[in-house]
Parts: sequence; structure tokens; C-alpha cells
Amino acid sequence: MTSATDPLPTPPPASPDRPPPAVSETAPAAPPPDRAPRWSLPALIAIMILATVLYGWNLSSGSLNSFYSAAVYSGTQSWKAWFFGSLDAGNFITVDKPPFALMIMGLSCRILGFGTWQMMAPQIAAALGTIWILHSSVKRVFGHAAAAIAALVLALTPITVAINRDNNPDTVLVLLMVAGAALALRATRDDRLLPLIGSAVCFGLAFNTKMLQGYIALPAVFAVYVYASRLGWRKKAVNLALAAVALAVSSFWWATAVSLVPAGDRPYIGGSTDGSAWDLIMGYNGLGRVLGGEGNGGGGGGGGGTFAGTAGIGRMFNDVLGGQISWLIPFAGIALVAGLVRCGRAPRTDLTRAALILWGGWTVLHYLTFALAEGTMHPYYTTALAPGIAALCGGGGVLLWRAFRGGDARWSWVLPAGLAVTGVWAIVLLRRATGWNTWLWPAVGVVMVLAIAGLFVFRTAGSGTRVRLLGVSVAAAVVAALAGPTAYAASPAFGSSAVGGMGGTNPTAGPSTGSGMGGPGGGRGGFGGGEGGPGGQMPGGTQQGGQAGGEFPGGGSGGLPQGGGAPSGAPDGRQGGMNGEFPGGGTQGGGENGTAPGGTGGAPGGTGGAPGGGMDGGADSELVSYLEKHQDGATWLIAVSNSQSAGQLILSTGEPVISMWGFTGSDQAMTLARLKELVKKGELHYIQLGGGGMGGNSSLNQEITAWVQKNGTAVKESEYSSASGSSSESDASSSESDTSSQSTSSTVYRLDPSDVS
Repeated sequence: MTSATDPLPTPPPASPDRPPPAVSETAPAAPPPDRAPRWSLPALIAIMILATVLYGWNLSSGSLNSFYSAAVYSGTQSWKAWFFGSLDAGNFITVDKPPFALMIMGLSCRILGFGTWQMMAPQIAAALGTIWILHSSVKRVFGHAAAAIAALVLALTPITVAINRDNNPDTVLVLLMVAGAALALRATRDDRLLPLIGSAVCFGLAFNTKMLQGYIALPAVFAVYVYASRLGWRKKAVNLALAAVALAVSSFWWATAVSLVPAGDRPYIGGSTDGSAWDLIMGYNGLGRVLGGEGNGGGGGGGGGTFAGTAGIGRMFNDVLGGQISWLIPFAGIALVAGLVRCGRAPRTDLTRAALILWGGWTVLHYLTFALAEGTMHPYYTTALAPGIAALCGGGGVLLWRAFRGGDARWSWVLPAGLAVTGVWAIVLLRRATGWNTWLWPAVGVVMVLAIAGLFVFRTAGSGTRVRLLGVSVAAAVVAALAGPTAYAASPAFGSSAVGGMGGTNPTAGPSTGSGMGGPGGGRGGFGGGEGGPGGQMPGGTQQGGQAGGEFPGGGSGGLPQGGGAPSGAPDGRQGGMNGEFPGGGTQGGGENGTAPGGTGGAPGGTGGAPGGGMDGGADSELVSYLEKHQDGATWLIAVSNSQSAGQLILSTGEPVISMWGFTGSDQAMTLARLKELVKKGELHYIQLGGGGMGGNSSLNQEITAWVQKNGTAVKESEYSSASGSSSESDASSSESDTSSQSTSSTVYRLDPSDVS
């Protein structure tokens, strides 16, 4: 801990344009590189190794998000799909996010072949990069001990571990935002323009990863630079103007490029109401996330409540999110307030206060945004909170330690109080997980009490055994504070089948403790996914029940092949379909070396049993084989209701599949005129109707359904199913009844150019 008290590095010499820097007495900072403690680099390496194991171990057993997996695969088949972020290689519709993260994963899979590890290698590298950047930034201001604590806290945050094992874009988003914040702090410290421009570019690329979420921390970055930079106001204004230009260019290049392509020559932009990227920015991925609506559900927690509990100031501490992100929020808050008070009357340019404002502002802004969001709110969004919490625990914790050892009785209680609150909250969270590691919460309580007692007993130690015992007390406090999150964080990689909500669409860590974890559910009638959450049972065994016929119709969660090349040895391997004409359901998990459970060959299979995993066994694989055999040169294998269903079929077959209504089932991508055009050109022959899986605009649904039923030919089970071959030949009335039954669940229709009048 001695490094925490080392002096600031020697500042640059004063010049006529730049006054001498002022240094606060309370500003602990990193020693010069030649004075780095011997343990510092080994500690960072150990943390990076630990993080690599947590993020990559047993990765093949987890299910990735089929929505993004299919888009990555399509990007390996078509450069146009790679640029637009299209779900399918035929470029009918994109995913509902900008494509920057998909581009990175797509390039990796183009070079190395398509598979789980090939896709996840950039994700894991991005996660490790975030730890390294945060460590470096905290070290420059608060010292090596603070940096090590910050890196360890970030690496062990449960929801961060969960999302870093998934192919959602949040891992890349957090890397870019942390890099932007670190560069901005460096620009404030060094008075250089280039780091400020680099910060703006990073935040712009973050925007092209998840749009407005990438901007949440920008007010804190702006405030720190404006307030704490030593430059004159005119020079700061010029620098900020140049940074604003860099931010605009790096943010809007993709949306501008998309808008320059005629609508007829580009895919429909998923998540938008009019097929444009600008609408996606301002609506579904913009204010719609905060206010609800725009495909995000209604206000009052209607959208967000499905996944993360009801919106409100205490949301981060509820049964759903508490165990994922809140373990150290109380300590971070205490450290922030105490640290700012300790800075007292330090000069405006004090770096310690600037860093506290930056990471404190980061934490507060993200907390309020996620807590009060009325739109769709997944637990894994809160991974963006983790860097701020980690930096405050490291830097602020060191400040509290110095105050504790400083001899001022007024400050001697603050660090122990923060640790006590942390221990109590950890016990509350651990007790919520009924029947899970019941020994852990008493152990945390006992160790924390002993650690706090040791701090007081050995507080005034000067040397020898008492100093070593004081160090043991500090280490015990850190262990007690991190024991709970570590247990949660380890569950995705090492946990039993009773823990871990790694469902691709909604990854979480640790045991299920809340009722708000429903995944995209959705009634009967679509490919892939059963009733309830993403395919019903998440990998790892946690039941994640959603709402049948709910906001996200269809939607199972897809796995990935483990080898390279075409997706899972398609088309031989099959996956579960939704109840109805495509029986099955259940989340797919890619099997080891391309062999899927419950399926044939290497495709993502159902959760067990016959191919498809449910109802009529192999009927789904037979029907998909029938569709492939009779594709007759069409661009798309079939048109289905939603992107989750389409994504699973793309992964299973390697063929483009149309998602008519996007991820939420509310996109208006398919119109009757567009359908007729595709059929007339011979680009689409099959479409699935019925079963409650349609979603979308009701008038469009009715119009398309009526036209298809009038002009198309229903595919009867007897045409593809060996199990029904003999019985289906009995008589005409039996066939009529069969078709009628199909209409009430889901029916696949054949359409040919001659059917278009």
C-alpha cells in the first residue's frame, strides 16, 4: 500500500501560456515508471489471466445470441451484409443496432472461419483491453494499489463477466467508452489536443456500437475538461470545437452512408419505423429507451420491467439487478463523496478531483439512466456502470485509506463505515439466493467484522508485526467485499446447472433471484423458441419464463457451432422450432466440435431429445430439408415472423431467411407490395403464417395473410414428414382437416411468380 502515498510525477515546466500546475496535498498518484512497485505488473498480469479464464473458460457450453450470431455469419457471406449489419445475407433487414461490433466479429470470422471461438476472440480481447485501460488511467492519478483494486473489481463484476461471455455489442461499447474517458482525462492532465480528439473518436465509435448509450458519460467528460484543464478559455473552446467535429464524423458516418443509398438498394433498418438509420437513432435506440414506446414498451416500467424490474431510483438494488451490479455501489458512493470533501479547497486544476468527477459522473449518469429508463432494460446494460464503480473503489478507496491513517479522528471512521455497509449489503444479496452457497454469507460477515476490528486495533502501527497485521486486515476486508461478486462471477464458467442465466438474449451471472428475467417470449407459431422466455429453459437450467405472446414473439436463443467453416455442418444439423408446424423449442447450445445436443451434425440443436427437442420430434428438420430441396433458386429460404426465428434458421441452414417484423415483431419491413415483388422475381417461395407469431403492424399482417391464403398453396405435413406419410393418404376430408388445423397454429405456404396477378 506504500505506493498510494507516492508523490505526483514531475509536472511539465511552466510557460508564459501555461501557469504552473497546482497539486493537491490529497492527490495520491502513480510513482514514476522506474519506481513502480515490484508487485504491480505481476498483479496486473494475474488479474488479466483471471479475467481470461472467467470470460473464456467452458465458453462452448453457453449459448450465444442467435440474433447477432446470424448477422455475423451473414457478414461473412456478403460484404454488403457486413457493412449494413444485415441479419441475412440477402439483405432484407438489419439488426436493431449499428454494426460496429458486428463488423469486428465478422472480420475475425472471415479470417479464422465461422465459429464460437472465432466470433468471441475479439470480444474477450476487448474485455481485457478495458481492464488494462482502466488500470492505466487509475494508476496515473491514484497509484498502483488503486489501479490493481480497480482492475480486480472490474474483472469480477458479475454482469460484466456474463456479458463478456456473450456476443452482444456491450463489451465493445464499454471498451470504447472507457478508452474515451481515459483519453479525456489524459488531455486534461497534459493539455494536448490529440488525446482529446482520440477521446471524441472513441465515443463516436461507441455511438456506432449502441447509439445514444455510447454518449451517456459524455457530460462528465465535457465537465472535467472544461473545469480542470490548465489551458486558457479560448484555447479550450477551439480544442472542444475540433473534438466536436471528430465526434460528429465518427458518430454519423454510418448513418450518413446508409441514407445515401436508395431505400430500394439497402436493407430495412431493423428497429426503425420507416427503414432509416436516423429514425433508429432518435427512436428505438434513443429516447425510446428512456421514455418507453418506439418498440420499447410503454411507460411506467412496462418495457423495462419485463427484464430488469420496474423503473425507479432503487432499481439497481432490486432482486433482478442487485446481484449483478450493486455489490460495491454503496462503497463507491461513500468513496466519491468523501474523496471530493478531502480535496477541499484544492486548485481548480487538481487531478485527483478531476478524476473523481470523471468517474463519479460516469457512475451517476449511468445509474440514473438505467434506473429511470421506462423502455426496454436488460440487466446486461448495467455492465456500463462497472468501470465507474471500479475506479471509485480503487481511487476513492485509497483516499479513504490515507484519511484513515492520517491521524485525524474525524476521518478514522469513514473507511470502516464504508466496509461495514459493503459487508451488510453483501449479506443481504447472498441471502436472496435461497439455498445457494448458504455458507458464504456468514463467512463474509465474520471476515468483514474481523477485518474492521483489525483496522482499528492496528491503525497506528508504525513497523514490524503490527504493520503486517494491518496489511492482513486490509486484505481480509478486500476478500470479504469481493467474495460475493466473485461467487456470482464464477458461475457462468464453473457453476452447476442450477445457476447462470446465460441465455444469449439476456445473459446474467449467479443464481436466479428475481422474477423480471423473462426473455423474448412469444406464443406459438414461429421457427425457433418455445413458449415463455428465450426457448423456455436457458442453458444452465435456469427457467427464464417470459410472457407468451408478449413483446418479443418467437425468439429462442441460438447457439453456435464450435468449429470453423459453414454454420455447424448445415444443412444436416437442425435446431428446435417453435410450437406449431415447427415443433420443438428450447434454447440451442452449440455442441463440442460441431456436434449439437439433440440435433444431427453440427448445427445448434434443441435442449435434448429428438431433433428439435419437442412435440413431433424430427418434423422440423424434415420440413427444413423439404424447403431446401424446393428452394428452386430463390434468394431466401423462407420468410418468418421475427429475427430470432430467422436467425436460428440462418445458423442451421446457412441460407438467407427473411425476418418480416424484426426483433421485437413491430418492424414494418414487409409490405404486400414488397412480398409480391419478391415472389414475382422468384426470390422467395415460402412464407410462414399464423400461430400468433406474426407481430408487426396488424393491418399489414391482415393484408399479407389474406393475400397469401388466397394465392398461396399450403404445405401439408404429408409432403415432407415420413411419420405422417401413410396416414395422410387416407381421404380428402382428412387432408382438409389437417390444413385447417395448420391454419390455427402455423402454416407454411408456397408462392410462385404465377400466383402474383
